[in-house]
Amino acid sequence: MSRASVPPRFVPTLTEVVQPESLPAPLLDEAGVPAAPPAEQVDQMVQRVLQRVDLMLERHLREAVGQLILEHTQTLAPRLREEIELVVRRSVSQAFEQEAAQAPVRF
Repeated sequence: MSRASVPPRFVPTLTEVVQPESLPAPLLDEAGVPAAPPAEQVDQMVQRVLQRVDLMLERHLREAVGQLILEHTQTLAPRLREEIELVVRRSVSQAFEQEAAQAPVRF
């Protein structure tokens, strides 16, 4: 029977009781309602929150805009190649025509 009441040797055993720390009592106003933090603290907290939101929005917008630019660039690349090829062909053709008109070919 004593065998069942003793835990195995590798099981941790509580040897000390730890009491939670007492928290400071909240400030109460005259009606016994917890007092609101001073306006200066509230303003500072609002400013910190707005700064964090601003940083997060900036990062998310940068990622979103970067992704959109990449997608549009990938979409435009084939069309740009076609247009560039057409312009180069026309330019080369016109240059040959002008050269041929100025001096006949001699072999």
